[in-house]
Amino acid sequence: MEFIYILNLAGIVVFAISGALTASDYKMDAFGSVVIAFITALGGGTIRDLLLDYHPIGWVADPNYLYAVLVAVALSYLFKRWIASLRRTMFLFDTIGIGLFAVLGTEKTLGLDMHMIIAIMMGVVSAVFGGVLRDVLIGRVPLIFRKEIYATACLAGVVLYVVLLQFNIPSYLTLIIPILMIMVIRLLAVKYEWSLPGIK
Repeated sequence: MEFIYILNLAGIVVFAISGALTASDYKMDAFGSVVIAFITALGGGTIRDLLLDYHPIGWVADPNYLYAVLVAVALSYLFKRWIASLRRTMFLFDTIGIGLFAVLGTEKTLGLDMHMIIAIMMGVVSAVFGGVLRDVLIGRVPLIFRKEIYATACLAGVVLYVVLLQFNIPSYLTLIIPILMIMVIRLLAVKYEWSLPGIK
């Protein structure tokens, strides 16, 4: 579980960097960058915990999450040009992050003895709603409401996770397989421009 914790912190750093770069693109100041980075990285988990009435909220109980966001913002300012040149690499880590957050959010909800449908919903919320809050604050249509396959990949992965829990499979495989599935769907969707149909 220590490895998962480290991955979780890494995912927070990547999401926070993504948020800070977005804030920079919209000409926000340092404070605005910290706020957008925080919301991008921790917004989904915060909404999940509030909906589940889970206390203390993750980042309140563990200040390391806040430190990870601050480190990410500092890195974004100090190495912006170099990080911006790694947008493709950042996209890959972002993809890993949504897979990890989706599955861990589902796992946490199931650990609270919630119904599996609620757990699936909370897994998706954990992964994507930080990005929703970010996009709303900067004034653009959130990614999950556009045609690009994003939340759907998370939904497929967490459903698979819940299914795998019904079988006698090693716990690490139960975590890794759905995360890989989310990553593969997301990467293929971007590469081949897959999208869900819109309403005419």
